[in-house]
Amino acid sequence: MSSPAADLALLVEAAQAAGDAAMAFFGRAKQWDKPEGAGPVTEADLAADALLKRTLSAARPGYGWLSEETPDDAARLGHERIFIVDPIDGTRAFIAGTGGWCVAATVVEAGRPVAAAAWFPVERKLYQAAAGLGATRDGAPIRPSARETVGGAEVLAGAAQLEPRHWPGGAPPVRRGFRPSLVHRFCLVAEGRVDATLSFSDAWEWDVAAGALIAAEAGCVVTDGHGAPHRFNAPRPKTPGLVVAPPALHAALMALRLGAR
Repeated sequence: MSSPAADLALLVEAAQAAGDAAMAFFGRAKQWDKPEGAGPVTEADLAADALLKRTLSAARPGYGWLSEETPDDAARLGHERIFIVDPIDGTRAFIAGTGGWCVAATVVEAGRPVAAAAWFPVERKLYQAAAGLGATRDGAPIRPSARETVGGAEVLAGAAQLEPRHWPGGAPPVRRGFRPSLVHRFCLVAEGRVDATLSFSDAWEWDVAAGALIAAEAGCVVTDGHGAPHRFNAPRPKTPGLVVAPPALHAALMALRLGAR
């Protein structure tokens, strides 16, 4: 199998090409709602997905495939390595004609991400990481904030995630913000522009995998909503939430989350 660095180079090239394909529809894409309240999709999502699958599968025919916009195939479970992609993470932002959406692509080996790229075409910014090699934005190393305490921390989360029912140890006194793209939230924490992001709702693997590696390689602690490591390429490709923060802040948040004072 290819090295994580070689896989990363492939992901970056494919993600940028898919971003170009999506931008051809920007501001004018046809859109519709997926069945069962699964959210909106556009012709740009499908065009980017087709390009990614064609390019990545041709380059690594032995890898499995999981994508938001491709019907799932259980054959992926038999592969040691798989691609996990989100052709447009932040489709609502794309439809609104704003930035903050990205093409996210990840290689996962034995349940762990080993290479990840997140390309933001509107802002022309690229986050990337490979296992053991650190994380960068536009080629420059990134690190999370030095925040250690919960009080006043800037956290990206939906309002419901801060309700007392989620916090046996007491709801954290944080400053809350939000971004439509979950990968974007991971990246903002990874580069220290905000202190943490969290959610206690199940999240699709394609919304989590790329950001999880980028944040972890930057120096964050990345877990599910119960404090356990994420495992990817599950039969049901969802993760039980997420908590992403610098080490000391992550520990302080989890103490409140689990009821330890």
